[in-house]
Amino acid sequence: MPTDWGSDQVFELQEQVRQLKEAVVSHAVVDQAIGMIVALGRVAPDQGWLVLKEVSQHTNIKLRNVAETVLIWGRTGVMQPEIRAALEDCLDRHGPTQVPGSPPER
Repeated sequence: MPTDWGSDQVFELQEQVRQLKEAVVSHAVVDQAIGMIVALGRVAPDQGWLVLKEVSQHTNIKLRNVAETVLIWGRTGVMQPEIRAALEDCLDRHGPTQVPGSPPER
């Protein structure tokens, strides 16, 4: 057995751990952005996911980066015009939804 076999395996495992940590952080960012879209856009959670995904596809920006932009917008009120326009278009198509038990809109 070669002497560097153990160090190669350790390196591969470290890389897997790094990727898993990155995935967990990315998932949290996406979930938080979906929550903001749900709350501010008055859409259901599945629609929030679709909106985020569509904005990513229409702007050709990675989903995680769109999610980060939504979170920054929530803190600062600032959003790139291209992403803002795509977000508004998607929200127009997917929402707003009625809050259960609320009187119908007129």
